[in-house]
Amino acid sequence: MNAGRIHYYGPPNAIVIDEISCPTPGEGELVVRVAAAGVGPWDALIREGKSVVQLSLPIILGSDLAGIVDSVGTGVIQFKPGDEVFGVTNKQFCGGYAEYAVASAQMVAAMPRALSFVEAASVAVTAYQMLFDYAQMKAGQAVLIHGAAGNVGAYAVQLAKQAELQVFATAGPAELDYVRGLGAEMVVNYKTTKFEDAVPPVDAVLDTVGGEMQHRSFRVLKPGGILVSSVSPPPQAAGFRSVFLLVEVTATRLGTLAKLLDSRKLIPEVGTVLPLEEARLAHEMLAGAPHKKGKIVLTMHGVP
Repeated sequence: MNAGRIHYYGPPNAIVIDEISCPTPGEGELVVRVAAAGVGPWDALIREGKSVVQLSLPIILGSDLAGIVDSVGTGVIQFKPGDEVFGVTNKQFCGGYAEYAVASAQMVAAMPRALSFVEAASVAVTAYQMLFDYAQMKAGQAVLIHGAAGNVGAYAVQLAKQAELQVFATAGPAELDYVRGLGAEMVVNYKTTKFEDAVPPVDAVLDTVGGEMQHRSFRVLKPGGILVSSVSPPPQAAGFRSVFLLVEVTATRLGTLAKLLDSRKLIPEVGTVLPLEEARLAHEMLAGAPHKKGKIVLTMHGVP
């Protein structure tokens, strides 16, 4: 089979397409014939050797996937060959850029019936965890979402709206109307306006951007409020809570999202779709090369 791997840490051109043996599932695992694999910022961190996850080279990049169960290991009773599934590969967040990938049975779920494989590979559990597991948001509370036009941010805005939160957001000038359409009641153009001058005090800030915007976010938090970052560990500030999230994908969380997706209360946003062979280009897009808004997704040959 073909797989997108790195043999050394480095820039996008470190990625090569290797022909390797198909994997076999261990206990509690299944092998997925991958139809589509999502490309995310964490893939770039692993490629650059900057991830908090410790891995041995060579590494098959990618964790988000959707596809068809090819085989199951011992102890797996909830899936059988032929089932369509989505989710992630494992807690090491690797192995997804391949025609066949091993996945933990506890980290995938039945694919939403309303979605294509490409759409399912774009689903972000991160947003759900940030809002409800870490920030523990309740109806009527207020949240500020940084990077609201990105894949995680866009899911967060939709989920927050569904939960009857007061939603504020930051985005670039070309994305303001898009984010309003997702459900944000105020969208601040971060290039022209300081969000802390426009946004009222909020109960939580979701940070998908990092840098100085993360540090300035404490200025809009209510006393006792929380800053949740999916980018980098935030500083600690007296009177506030702050936490860095390393996403934990579970079948239960995926099932919750699947119900929202099937009812169209949550809409996936797929960006540029490329074949596996163009994984380098996908990572150049992560680094700023032009691409469509939404999740970048790789597709595999021979899978519908």
